[in-house]
Amino acid sequence: MFNYEFMQNAFFVAICISLLCPCIGIFMVLRRSSMIGDTMSHASLAGITLGLLLNTNPIMGAFIFTAICGALIEFLRKYFSHHLDLILTIILSLSIGTAITLISSGKLKANANVFFFGSILTVTTADMISIFLLTVLSIITLYVLYNQLLYIAYDEEAARVAGVKVDIINYVFAILMAAAVSISIKIVGVLVLSAMIALPVASALQLERGFKQTLLYSMGFSLLSMVIGLTGSYYLNVAPGGFVSLTSVGILLVVLVAKQMQHKLRQHTPNLHH
Repeated sequence: MFNYEFMQNAFFVAICISLLCPCIGIFMVLRRSSMIGDTMSHASLAGITLGLLLNTNPIMGAFIFTAICGALIEFLRKYFSHHLDLILTIILSLSIGTAITLISSGKLKANANVFFFGSILTVTTADMISIFLLTVLSIITLYVLYNQLLYIAYDEEAARVAGVKVDIINYVFAILMAAAVSISIKIVGVLVLSAMIALPVASALQLERGFKQTLLYSMGFSLLSMVIGLTGSYYLNVAPGGFVSLTSVGILLVVLVAKQMQHKLRQHTPNLHH
């Protein structure tokens, strides 16, 4: 399997996805805004189509358009502060409308369908460079803003009172979300991309550890689902996006069952001593 260059490229991208997506996802889950990931993934499709229309790198097109949509979500919060679902509907309408209009126009210089489900065959050297740069810059930014992001995630109003520049950091975080989404498109695909942002975090949260440990476990679960998903998609000859998503759900179910079994064992253990 690893004799093929396209599989080497795919696993390189998988490692980047496994590092970045949980880093973004854990803050989104804590802020109860994980559905933003789904909206951003659909927004990326419009960016891809724009990139293909302009004959530029679709990954960078997805990043730029998704970053704009992320910033627009933060801007609209001022007008619909208690209606996040309405904001997401507005962004979805803009993104899907743009994508469908461009795809149906027949003016795209390449086929956009491959981005719906992901493909291990389409990762180019240019994509790898773009993805690597976005990953490194995003992780550095997350490291620098770690304390402020954590503060905002737990209590945004208290963070404002404490002098944290919440609005600016929210805009920066929107750009980081765009980076996480755009690096994942080629492998995972638009339709199931949000699974890689939320499901590894959901699995890690069941372990009930501290924040940093939860983040590390999220990365571990993310990497595991990517490795199993890519390997399975190669041998079964199916789209990697769907199989990675199913693997992520499977890992979550295993964690939930293991947690339930551990809980029952603890309940019966005292009885054994009697």
